Amino acid sequence: MSSLDSFFRLSERGTSARIEILGGLTTFVAMAYIVVVNPAILSFAGIPVGPSTVATITVAFAGSVLMGLWANRPIAVAPYMGENAFIAFGLAALGISWQQRFGAVFVSGVLFLVITLVGIRGWLARSISASLKQSFAVGIGLFLAFIGLYETGIVTSAAAGMPVAALATADGSLLRAPAVPVKIGDLRSPEVLLAIAGFVVIMVLLQRKVKGGILIGIAVTAIAGGLLGHGSAPKAIVAMPFTGDYSLAPIALQLDVAGVLKLSFIPILLTLFLMSFLDTLGTLVGVGAAGKMLDEKGNLPEIERPMTVDAVACALSGLVGTSTSGAYIESATGIREGARTGLAAVTTGLLFAASLFFIPLVEPLQAMRFAYAPALIAVGVLMIGSIREVALDDLTELAPAFATIAVMVFTYNIANGLTAGLVLWPVMKLAAGRWREINGGAIALAIVCLLYYVFGLPH
Repeated sequence: MSSLDSFFRLSERGTSARIEILGGLTTFVAMAYIVVVNPAILSFAGIPVGPSTVATITVAFAGSVLMGLWANRPIAVAPYMGENAFIAFGLAALGISWQQRFGAVFVSGVLFLVITLVGIRGWLARSISASLKQSFAVGIGLFLAFIGLYETGIVTSAAAGMPVAALATADGSLLRAPAVPVKIGDLRSPEVLLAIAGFVVIMVLLQRKVKGGILIGIAVTAIAGGLLGHGSAPKAIVAMPFTGDYSLAPIALQLDVAGVLKLSFIPILLTLFLMSFLDTLGTLVGVGAAGKMLDEKGNLPEIERPMTVDAVACALSGLVGTSTSGAYIESATGIREGARTGLAAVTTGLLFAASLFFIPLVEPLQAMRFAYAPALIAVGVLMIGSIREVALDDLTELAPAFATIAVMVFTYNIANGLTAGLVLWPVMKLAAGRWREINGGAIALAIVCLLYYVFGLPH
């Protein structure tokens, strides 16, 4: 154990190998739902589920192990929720192939790596106010909850069930937006009731601090749904990865980089850049706060190392065939168990590697929205607590934080909210005569975010 102690600096950080391994296990069972959810979402972009599942796990394994060995942080890495929705749904209307989408993910990862190595990424991260950083976590949490509510059918479009004629414009050539955007779903539907029950189960398990409460809740709901005839049993328990239906060949190295390196793709790259940069920043700050790893200014020391890992994982995502990856907020569950070093992240990564051999066991869950979508709502519940860290009595901080949260949720897009807050923050400081609080990084971010609205893909 002395070599582990020396490499991961266990004693220095007041922990032990046992605590770190337990923390890594806790993080794994808290975020293992991504194995089910990410391929299910990416399937809407025409990406085959079997290979997509292997790609998801591969990136989670490699990214988490690299985070542990290089950055020595107890932070797991996996494909992001939110970014996968942008890849699957946000780019669909543009007629962009999934090969080009993965090319954009790879190029954005390379760009992340470059600006991280030259120090720009860390400089920008340190320029954002503490309140605005915390609002990122709140907004992302509510966004995930909204996706979960919609996927379960608890909330649905107001247009659902309406005759086409009721939504047609006067000349009948187009459909107009309904007066009310969303409405409550069919609460008599067995699948909606199963989803509600699944959410309650997850919440009870989390309240009782049961390790892996989210994953257990998914499994319990799926089993109940299967017994009631709303799902199917797994065809097998064990299967060899990287072969047959689980071969990466259909998607790995199929990215179209050349098709991305043209002016028309700049809005997409700008969008992916901002979404991933800000998601990672919000996550690192959130888990850093949970583990008391932030300095007196609310910054994570040596943030360049975990950001470098994030950039490498993002580039790897494009190569193997999945969405943008980065640090995961569920790492806070392992940190609450006492994890303080990279040994926890290595443990999480190795557990993901082991899960490669049990994909058939979880495969049926990918078609059960009523089973996995409540997990998104639960993650939203866990993330909303960051609102306590927003300076609610200072309008120059509260207004940008509110804009971040509200725009993110009500436009159904993470990047819209993050950019809105970053643009409004210096405006509010100037209007209040507090221009001395504005630094160069904040100005640079505001300008880039304005470019996103002018030339990007706000949607």
